[in-house]
Amino acid sequence: MIAMTAAATEPGLPYRRPLTREHLRAIPDDGHRYELIDGVLLVTPAPSPQHQVVLAKLFRLVEAAASDDLYVLFAPLDVVLADDTVVQPDLLVAPKARFTDRELPAAPLLAVEVLSPHTRRIDLGLKRLRYEAAGCPSYWVVDPEVPSISAWELRGGTYELVGEAKADESLEVAKPFPLVIVPARLID
Repeated sequence: MIAMTAAATEPGLPYRRPLTREHLRAIPDDGHRYELIDGVLLVTPAPSPQHQVVLAKLFRLVEAAASDDLYVLFAPLDVVLADDTVVQPDLLVAPKARFTDRELPAAPLLAVEVLSPHTRRIDLGLKRLRYEAAGCPSYWVVDPEVPSISAWELRGGTYELVGEAKADESLEVAKPFPLVIVPARLID
């Protein structure tokens, strides 16, 4: 993962100032995945096939359990948590009515990140804290290398770990809807 501040020499970006979602919108669509956390531009390389297999299997599980009034979507899709924080969770669940024609302008009901060597620190640190501060009710992290899944729920404004599972163990969650996940089944 490459982190750039506004001091970067990208055309059209301000010099030595935090970036905003408007700056992010001005970046040409060049196939890269751009996110903005606290005004700092993050550029993420394409995910590995293993990452995508895990994401696809998890998507099928989550979508099958979701109600018709919810979208279950995967990156790239902008989620605006603040004017200086626009993220693209690997998987998200949110009410259909909350989307605009280009983004989700608020925290989803569920944000999921699939760890990779390039995103591990950001997903477990900065992103988790930003989802928490924005009021995202549920946050899950899947680690394909173990394999494992950890689930947090927002309680009193703070994330509490509500469950973890490794390999053939089952994780049962109640939010945003009841679901059972076995990490080993997400691996090809």
